[in-house]
Amino acid sequence: MENENTPFKAGLNSGLILGLISVVLTYVIYFVDSSLLAAWYVGIGIFVLFIGLIIYFGIQYRNSIGGYMPFGAAFNFSFITLVVAGIIGVLANILLFTVVDPALPNVLVDAQMETQMAMLDKFGAGDSISSEQLDEMRTNLQNAYTPFGQLKGFGFLLIGYAIFALILGAILKKRDKSLDF
Repeated sequence: MENENTPFKAGLNSGLILGLISVVLTYVIYFVDSSLLAAWYVGIGIFVLFIGLIIYFGIQYRNSIGGYMPFGAAFNFSFITLVVAGIIGVLANILLFTVVDPALPNVLVDAQMETQMAMLDKFGAGDSISSEQLDEMRTNLQNAYTPFGQLKGFGFLLIGYAIFALILGAILKKRDKSLDF
């Protein structure tokens, strides 16, 4: 029996690698300066790194199966990679926020509140927010760091993962033009 490397297996392996990279990056950033975990530019930097790594792993997989990959296989590879990495990342975050440093969510909420208030002040709307609205914003941010909030956020991320997997599938697909008649 031939040991075929399916998009699922390749996506699982790539997702495990990306998930471990995610955990290492998260914990390194936490130990350097925990408030950076709430910084938008850190999130975008990690996102760009992951997209680049998924493309790299996808090209490696495509080359390992003969240099050609249909869109469906490319989508499956990308989606599985994102989901596996996401599950590992969520579990690591739940561990970080509940076991390693239960006070961290409050630090991150404070940093996010400062960022949001600075943005509202920049647009001239900072003074028009009531204390009830501020309390509601704080409560919503705090709820996002609970285990249930992390799982709920991951549910919404699945929609984003599907969209990015479509884009990555279009990038990674390569058709064998010699089969065209």
